[in-house]
Amino acid sequence: MNKPNASSKKILVIGINFSPELTGIGKYTGDMVEWFVDNNYECTVITSFPYYPFWKVQPPYTNKFYKREVLKDGKLIVYRCPLYVPEKPGGLKRLIHEATFFLSAYFVLISLLFKSKNDYIFCIAPPFHLGFLGLFYRFFKRGEIIYHIQDLQIEAARDLNMLKSKRAFKILFAMEKFIMHKVDFVSSISKGMLKKISVKTNREITFFPNWVDTDTCYPIANSAELKSMWNFDADDKVVLYSGSIGEKQGIEAILDVAEQLKQVSFIKFVICGTGPHKDKLIQRAKQQQLDNVSFFPLQERHLFNSFLNMADVHLVLQKKSAADLVMPSKLTTILAVGGLALVTAEQGTTLYEVIKDNNMGVVIPPEDIDQLKAAIFNCCTSDNTEIKLNARDYAENHLNISKVIKRMMSNMQKTVYPEPKGITYLRLDRDAD
Repeated sequence: MNKPNASSKKILVIGINFSPELTGIGKYTGDMVEWFVDNNYECTVITSFPYYPFWKVQPPYTNKFYKREVLKDGKLIVYRCPLYVPEKPGGLKRLIHEATFFLSAYFVLISLLFKSKNDYIFCIAPPFHLGFLGLFYRFFKRGEIIYHIQDLQIEAARDLNMLKSKRAFKILFAMEKFIMHKVDFVSSISKGMLKKISVKTNREITFFPNWVDTDTCYPIANSAELKSMWNFDADDKVVLYSGSIGEKQGIEAILDVAEQLKQVSFIKFVICGTGPHKDKLIQRAKQQQLDNVSFFPLQERHLFNSFLNMADVHLVLQKKSAADLVMPSKLTTILAVGGLALVTAEQGTTLYEVIKDNNMGVVIPPEDIDQLKAAIFNCCTSDNTEIKLNARDYAENHLNISKVIKRMMSNMQKTVYPEPKGITYLRLDRDAD
């Protein structure tokens, strides 16, 4: 595969989430930009101050208006824009939250019209309407727009009842369709999402999956010895949920199972992360006296690989209503450390198919407490060596950050692989460069 010629290329990235956020879309956008800079691209980023998943702007960025950061010896310029961040995000509050960022980012974009042009404009959705900012910039400065969809935001809001106005949804879908029709490339992170997007627009959709740095996330031998760092015994079986604690995940099920497995003393449950529902879970665990459940904050980068290796089972939970609308970002790091992923997904969804086809995890139906309980117990008492080896192998061959981004950039510079029904899948052959 030919390497992209990055000798004079400049990239503009517009996205509400970015480094130093450690989870979700911000992590992937930050990783992508860092890869671009390390590979001789010049990058400009328009983003917000880090707030996710805490839903509170984090120090040292508190009480700031606009902020310009010059990093990587001048190869990376980051413009941070003010926005409203609700402590308890709901449907209307999220709309206001995203609208304030759109407005503040618009003023930065105007200032960039008086600077040298960018060759590529990456618009990261959600928020879906950031595509309009990309179109505005291209109208004056040209360049090619990559509209990258991390979550199907409008469908998620509808199916999770975050908004209830049919008229509002009709308008939102029309706006999204206009954006997808006008940009140069539309990409997304899973085959299930690509199929759903292809129904909404008569154009090719590019497969641009989330990745993982397999050099910093890797299996550690004798991982049981790591458990003492987090006050567990070497013989304990740690069942870990790590990530955002919100509506899509259905994390309440962990407490239901923990209560039923109280008498199995060697199984310990860990919920790591933050989000709008964490306090409720903590209070419920106290009321139910669930001594087998521990809550941890997000772990620092230098501890994260050890923390993941410490766990025996990794939970990837979703509600039925979120099926194929989102692709859990936590799955990539679980696979990279050779972890045993216990995934809730319905048959026919992307999650179900990719796990089953590659024998790299355990899949059960979502929102079934009895099956979740049985699967956790079986995972904690069975030999899962083959599944763990398959997980690491898949990460190295299919999710390596350098391979994924090189494929994407090459895809934009030459003829894409033909695929049926208007969907373009970048090849992920094991022997591919």
